[in-house]
Amino acid sequence: MNRFLRPFHSLWDRLAATALVRHGRDLELMHRAMGFATIALVTLAPLLIVVAAADPLGRGGFAAWLADGMGLSGRSARVLTEIISPPREIIGTTSIWGGLLLGVFGVSFAASVQNGYERIWGLPSGPWHRVWRQLTWVVVLTAYLYQEVQTRTGLHGTARIVLSTVTGTLFFWWGQHFLLGSSVRWRDLFPGALATMIGLIGLRGFSYLVFTPLILDNAISYGTVGTVLVVESWLIGVGFVVFGGALVGRWFHEHHWLPRRARKAAAETDW
Repeated sequence: MNRFLRPFHSLWDRLAATALVRHGRDLELMHRAMGFATIALVTLAPLLIVVAAADPLGRGGFAAWLADGMGLSGRSARVLTEIISPPREIIGTTSIWGGLLLGVFGVSFAASVQNGYERIWGLPSGPWHRVWRQLTWVVVLTAYLYQEVQTRTGLHGTARIVLSTVTGTLFFWWGQHFLLGSSVRWRDLFPGALATMIGLIGLRGFSYLVFTPLILDNAISYGTVGTVLVVESWLIGVGFVVFGGALVGRWFHEHHWLPRRARKAAAETDW
């Protein structure tokens, strides 16, 4: 039996997979993903609800944004829209102080993401006066999500897949660099951005296969609470991918990219 398992052990050691698992355990990746989901539901969702309600094109509101992100369609998307569909009058009832409070909520969400990136790269927490970076990140995140929703009806098939992949990779590449205060080089952050986007594509496929029927079942059995639980589970998956992708990026940088560059530099020196 050991003879048959030896190639797998060799591949495991060659990939330095043990180090990746250890880093994920040290980061408490699942707990951090659950915190990401909770903060996103409490702080980011209200902000996006207001932005979606203010959309001049009126493409279905926040529920349509959420259904598109989860990859839902048909009856499942309609169920989600019926349950999570605030009125457009929400803009008229949102005061200036309420808008400022929503901005503060968005910044707190960005701060949690920034803290996760800092832990992954072993950097100290940024000073309080860098809050403008968190606010800018939230604005760009909202713009990114908005364009994703707008292209849902304008583009289809390969064109939208390519556009979503490119814009998503660019956002997570820029987002890490910006929130980390340019402390990590662009080329070192690219693998993490690419891994994050690949993970989100996989999560979208998983959501289509699992969450689509689950929303219908939970809506019938538990009503609104059941649907919210499914959304929260999906947000946990998003948090796991966002932080896990960045973690994979650092692991690849340390265990594959840097050794390869070192070997190349040594070969050039010998030559």
